[in-house]
Amino acid sequence: MSEADNRVSSGQGWAEFCDALKRAGEQIQRADAPADSFTRAEGYRYLSRLVRAGLEWYVEFNDPAFPVLYKPSHETIKIGADNPDNIYQKAVVDGRHDYVIRGTRGSVYYLSMATSKGSYAENFKQIETGFLDSNQLQVNPDGSFEIILSATPKPGNWLPMEADSQSLLIRQTFMDRAREVAAEITIARADTGATPEPLTAETFDRNLRTAASFIDNTARLFADWAASYRARPNELPPADQKVCHAAGGDPNIFYYHGYFELAEDEALVIEVPRIPECLAWNLQTDNYWMESLDYRYHRIHLNKHTATYRPDGGVTMVLAHRDPGLPNWLDTAGHRLGTLCFRWIGAKEFVHPTTRVVKFRDLKA
Repeated sequence: MSEADNRVSSGQGWAEFCDALKRAGEQIQRADAPADSFTRAEGYRYLSRLVRAGLEWYVEFNDPAFPVLYKPSHETIKIGADNPDNIYQKAVVDGRHDYVIRGTRGSVYYLSMATSKGSYAENFKQIETGFLDSNQLQVNPDGSFEIILSATPKPGNWLPMEADSQSLLIRQTFMDRAREVAAEITIARADTGATPEPLTAETFDRNLRTAASFIDNTARLFADWAASYRARPNELPPADQKVCHAAGGDPNIFYYHGYFELAEDEALVIEVPRIPECLAWNLQTDNYWMESLDYRYHRIHLNKHTATYRPDGGVTMVLAHRDPGLPNWLDTAGHRLGTLCFRWIGAKEFVHPTTRVVKFRDLKA
């Protein structure tokens, strides 16, 4: 028997996976993280979501010969300030092979696709190896399109890869989900018509180990980010763009990250003096673990379409525990503290937002 056969048969591999989950829980108990039971309850729920994400990524959908587009982040799996305006889709690929994406464009406002190498499971990074967005996409009159993914240039719609590319991430960004129609997209390897091989002990043992590393590393990465923001409470400064993009951020986006902490009688006023020419922008509120708050039931984000603008073209937004009766209220959804993310998408310039804490009773004045 091989080592993998022994590890699986004896249960050693599974026991090590469970030990890794226990280690990941140490991130919730960090001295630099909030110690209240509400934040820690959300933290442990966040870990349970990372477990689902890791198992889907590395155990269920980890065969680059038969890639599957699935949602790595959604309403109940949230990672790294996930954008409430996005549908995220991911597939595992192998840069040594060619792939074909086929789809219909729909009417979603913005569509981007990126290939990358590396992962949070390996080196905390997802280094971009190719990028294509809806401004470059050639679409047929009937709304259909085809894209070739390969390490060598191709005519028409081509999404570059490198020999060591490992994944594809698609972002569908909406301005108004109620009205826009999502793109329908599929992916397949260009040169295979076979069926997947049965599961082996080697494959399962390797993938389970990788999933454990992903869970542990992802929990640590964004706990580090959140802790770093606490030094400047109730501000929204520009983030380190190299760090954001190395972690898989869209190269068309300029990011801001911050931390809020508000008493019951306080509100945070966020102002953008003017909106430059851009594809889109948005502001979202997240919990301490950098999960977007529950946008299914609370108004926790605003964007270029949903915001109310001032007569001078600027935007004033208010983060408060209850509705102040003013435009652009963002609900804390029961959170006394958390994190914030602001994005410019395809902006010609970056107009920095400003923030100030005011008493709730003084908002209308």
